[in-house]
Formats: sequence, C-alpha cells, structure tokens
Amino acid sequence: MTLEGKIALVAGATRGGGRGIAVELGAAGATVYVTGRTTRQQQSEYKRPETIEETADIVTSLGGKGIAVQVDHLQPAEVAALVTRIRREQGRLDILVNDVWGGENLFEWEKSVWEHNLENGLRLLRLGIDTHLITAHYALPLMIEKPGGLLVEVTDGTAEYNATHYRISPFYDLTKVGANRMAWAHAKDLAPHGATSVSITPGWMRSEMMLEHFQATEENWLEGTKVQPHFVISESPRFVGRAVAALAADPDKARWNGQSLSSGELAQVYGFTDLDGSRPDCWRYMREVMEANKPADVTGYR
Repeated sequence: MTLEGKIALVAGATRGGGRGIAVELGAAGATVYVTGRTTRQQQSEYKRPETIEETADIVTSLGGKGIAVQVDHLQPAEVAALVTRIRREQGRLDILVNDVWGGENLFEWEKSVWEHNLENGLRLLRLGIDTHLITAHYALPLMIEKPGGLLVEVTDGTAEYNATHYRISPFYDLTKVGANRMAWAHAKDLAPHGATSVSITPGWMRSEMMLEHFQATEENWLEGTKVQPHFVISESPRFVGRAVAALAADPDKARWNGQSLSSGELAQVYGFTDLDGSRPDCWRYMREVMEANKPADVTGYR
C-alpha cells in the first residue's frame, strides 16, 4: 500500500484520531497538511501539551512529509488561506479528512436539552458540524479538480449504531449523527466528479485524554482494565489511521461512497491490524458483550 505523491489535509490532527490518521497517511508516503489550534507557541483552551508540529514531525519520521499549519476551522478566512496555500504549494488535494472536534470538555452526560449548559452545547455543535462544513466548502473544489479524491468525515458511532442509541446528550447525539449524514450527502455531490465520501468511526479509542482518564499509557494500556474491564476492547488511534490509509490507497474506493464505516469493519476487509497485531471489533463487542451485561472477554472480538 502506497500513497506516495498523494496530498492529504487532516483537519484537526493535533491529537487523538486526527493524529493517528495523519501519521498513518504519512507512513504510507503521503504529504500531510496537519492542522489544529495548538502549536508549540500557543495553546487552545484545552491546555494540553500535544501540538500540530509534534504530529507533523511523526508523519515525517515515518516516511511521509508533515506540514503543520495553525488553523481555527471555525474561521472561514483561515480555512480559505490554508486551501490557497495547498493549491500554491502542491497544485492538488487528494485526501481530505474532517476530524475537527474539540468538544470533550463541553458535553454533559445524560443531560436533557433543558438541563445541559446551552452555551457549551451550541459550541459543541459548531465545533463538530460547522467546522466540517466550512472546511469542505473551501477544500473540496480543489480536491475534485482531479478524479479519485477521498473525503472522510470522522465521527463517533456508525450510522446503524447511532440510529438506535442515545449518544450522551441531544447536542452530542446530533453532532455525531450529523457527521454520518454529512458524508452521505457529500457523496451525492462528489460522485459525478469521480470522488468518494465516507464517514468513519474508531472504536473505543485510546486517545491521550482517554489514557489519562484510565491512568495508563499506550505502552501499558491494559492497566486501564483495572478501572474498566471492558477497556480490553480499546484500540490505538493508529488503528483508525490505518483504516483511512487503506481506503485512500484502494483503487476501488468508490464502492464505499456514502457509507458509514468503522475501523474494525475495514480491518476485516483490508487485513490491517492495530499496533499489537490484533483487529479489535469494538462496535460488535459493545452490542454483544457490554450491552448484554456479559463479563469482559474479547475472545472472537480482536
């Protein structure tokens, strides 16, 4: 699998799944524009240590070319300037990954719309919906200039799962369902241009924030099962990255156009594994083990 010569933009690649996707696209040989708000000189309101430069350096170290660009994807002028720069420097865009999020500190678990902080809920929607639409508005015209482009909307939960499960709060629920629907809608517009649009969800992803919550590191992540035994089904951010890289390298990727996909599902199709050599199938595990109140056991699920 190679993506040499391909140009990618991963919007929201400072940490978590965005970083994992950028890194794996780079490992396959792509030039990756890595965007986010936190740089070595300036932090976002997250107040976290991860930076876009750090992500870009990892991309480059694995054989790609990482280019860090500070962008607030809620600001149309900044996104427009980013795409202008990509056009000037590369003359093309082959892969657009919309992974902008930033809502972890804004949602409130199991709060109705009248109980949830309104300001935080509306900002959550803007971060998870508006940013994706703004980025698509400016970046897709460049992507469709050449056939074969790929748009990936990153979300939480497949369309099938989200259709029957209440996701945390009305604000969070709408945001994550919306990303799946956006991918489906973009597919209708992109198909005549020979481009493909999908949504993708990781499973229980071991982001930096998740590992901290479970008092573990990527190197000893199984320690997290002492806090929550079902953490045994979790996956690294690189797993969803490998899913996106496999999709991007597939000459027949158009077969997926408009579909809602998961990292675990695509691993079964393309044969890639997580860093530990396994193929965690989180969403099936959640339905068949967690929701069935069975004890944690990943036999047959990774």
